[in-house]
Amino acid sequence: MEDKKYLGIDWGEKRIGLALADEETCLALPFKTVATLNELLEVIKEEEIDEIVLGSPRKMNGDVANNPLWLSFVEELKAKGGKPVNFLDERLSSLAADALGGEKKEVASRDEIAATIILQDYLDSN
Repeated sequence: MEDKKYLGIDWGEKRIGLALADEETCLALPFKTVATLNELLEVIKEEEIDEIVLGSPRKMNGDVANNPLWLSFVEELKAKGGKPVNFLDERLSSLAADALGGEKKEVASRDEIAATIILQDYLDSN
């Protein structure tokens, strides 16, 4: 039996950062940035993802941010993705990504690094 493959997602209105991990290593790595749900669905299929970890936008007081675009994205991902979706509080993940990101010319984008942080936090807590 193959190891379970995880996809970490840092959703944004313009870009969607992605990170990958597997059950054996439990180490999240930046993967790529996509622009649309259809591109994301292709990654889920091509990479044979078993489980999705999606950063959940929250206000600093802990309340869920009720962004209609976010809610629509979640509904479509659940309906079309065909994989379990787990949510993880993503507050401060972008700030952490900025702190870790280094120079702008580096390979991984801020969105990919944020997705990596989200996925690694999930793996470390489970």
